[in-house]
Formats: sequence, C-alpha cells, structure tokens
Amino acid sequence: MSKAKSSLPVSGKLHGMSQMRRNEIIAGYLFFLPTIFGILLLTYGQMIYSFVISFTDWNVFGSSKFVGLQNYVQLLTQDFFFWKAMKVTLTYAFGSVLLTQAVALLMAMLLNNKHLHGKAIFRTIFYVPSIVPAVASCLLWSWMFNPDYGLFNAALSAVGLPKSAWIYAESSAVPSMILMSAWGCGATMVVYLAGLSNVPTTLLEAVEIDGGGVWVKFWNITVPMISPVLFYNTLMGVIGGFMTFTNAYVMTNGGPNNATLFVNFLIYRTAFGNNKFGYASALAWIVFVVLATCTLAIFKFFGKKVYYGSAEN
Repeated sequence: MSKAKSSLPVSGKLHGMSQMRRNEIIAGYLFFLPTIFGILLLTYGQMIYSFVISFTDWNVFGSSKFVGLQNYVQLLTQDFFFWKAMKVTLTYAFGSVLLTQAVALLMAMLLNNKHLHGKAIFRTIFYVPSIVPAVASCLLWSWMFNPDYGLFNAALSAVGLPKSAWIYAESSAVPSMILMSAWGCGATMVVYLAGLSNVPTTLLEAVEIDGGGVWVKFWNITVPMISPVLFYNTLMGVIGGFMTFTNAYVMTNGGPNNATLFVNFLIYRTAFGNNKFGYASALAWIVFVVLATCTLAIFKFFGKKVYYGSAEN
C-alpha cells in the first residue's frame, strides 16, 4: 500500500510532462502552419493550377475552353518561336556555365594563394558584382555594349581592333550575354573558395616532392577534391541559365530578330503580351520537363564521378 502511494507523485509528474510535451508539439505545428499553408497554396497549388489550364484556351478575361493536348502539339510541331527560344536558351546555358565556372574557379584559386596579401579586399571586390541588382547590372552593361559610345568599343578602337555591335547584332547577341554572365560569378567564386580550403595541403606537398608541377596538382588533387563543389556549381549554373529573363527584358526585348528570345521571356511574352495564359502554361511545363531531363542527365553522367572522401557512394 505504501508503494502505491509513493508512486502517485511520480505518475502525476510524468503525466504533466507528457501534457507539456503535447502542448509544445501543438504550438510548433501552429507556428509552422502558415508556412505549410503558403507552400501548398502559393507554390504547389499554383503549379497544379498551371498544369490544369495548360489544357485550356484561356485569356483571363473570357471563359476557358478545354482543348486537350492541342497547346502541347502546337508548341512541339508548329511554334517556330518555341524552338528558337530553346536553341537560344541551351546555347546561353552551356556557354555561360563554361565561362562562369572557369572564371570563378580561376579567381578562387588566385585568392586561395597563401602568399597573396589583401585577400579580404580582393574577395570583396570580386563578390560585389554578384549582389548588384539585376536591372542595374543590365543598364550598366547596355552602356558598355553600346556600339557608338560604349566602353568595349572604345577599348577595341584604342588597340586598333574593329568595333562590334555586341547585343545589337543577331550573331553576337548571345555571346555578349554569355560574356556578361561571367561578371556576376562572385557567389560561385565563394563556393569554390570554401571547397579549395578543404583540399589537404599534405597531398599537394607530396606531389611537389615527387616533382609534379602546377597542372599535375590541379588535375590530380584539386579537381577530385573539389568535385562536389564543381558538380553543385555546374548544376546550379544550368538551372540559372534556363531561368534567365531580366537580361532579355531590360536590354534587348528578345531581339534583335529573336536572337535573345530566352524561354522565360517567351513565356512572359505569350502570357502577358499575347494574353494566352493556357498556351504559356503549356510552354512552362515543357520547359520544366526539359530542365528536369537536363538535371537528371547531369546526375547520371557526372554524379558518379564526384569524390566524397570516405563517404560511401
């Protein structure tokens, strides 16, 4: 009897703790509920809705008409601008990834040099362009690309080279955009710096002792050790290339002759310019499938080549 009486306070304390635990869980869910609601309504809800209206002919101001797969069939078989936009976007994504990754990695390796003085200043200088507002960057580069009084043509004239039309010519518009993309590689550079800081100096010193040069150390030690960072930056670069919009909107309006008609700009022009929201939604879902396919291809062909140290693949 005495044992039963002594156990009552303990059971009451456990009951109180469990009740408090339940209250904390309920409070946590209540605090988290607005975020869940926002994600479901404003993200997944909008995606589902865009998928539904992609099978309709809808111009917002009138009633929607179900057309089945007609939007998708027209896009893939009859729409010249869709294939033009895909070609432009793929060209830009491929070129910008190569140039941006090369420049960012080169700057990171230079800033990772232990003999370099004023690293903090140089890191800040190289990083600042990546945080400049996109519209401001576009306006700045529009001035530098100007064929009459732009900075680039002034530099070409100073060294006796012929001038270029840059973004104002169909043949040089996309290469000019690719050149511009390398200017904002500061964020990518910071990620590479983090990866380079984890490269063991003992391995680099061992290569030096064996008589290996700079290229041997870079290709056989540095590249494998930073391969996760290379993989991540490449994947993000491809996705960013497909998401390009501001450059075409601010600088060229998709021209000249649709030379900078990126898929995001085409979606915007179709929806808000031509008032074809059903058709634009179908276009967006096709672009999503293409981007997902590119992402899976990158994972398949390059994911297995990534070195994760002692972690099991």
